[in-house]
Amino acid sequence: MQTVQMTLDEALVTEVDAAASRLGTSRSAFTRDALRLALAELRERELEQRHREGYRRHPVRPAEVTDWEDEQVWVD
Repeated sequence: MQTVQMTLDEALVTEVDAAASRLGTSRSAFTRDALRLALAELRERELEQRHREGYRRHPVRPAEVTDWEDEQVWVD
């Protein structure tokens, strides 16, 4: 692991410390988890954007969607 120095406002540090305490973990562990979550969410947003862009560049034609209607199984 690498030690990293960060500058945070006091209110944020207070909130992080309180959350870490409630979870029974350290400030560092809480921050690592929060950063991992933020990075995962960023990757997901980027993939969703690429997906939207792909559909924008190559829209689905109605025939492509209706071709599968006969294959669907509806269960009540």
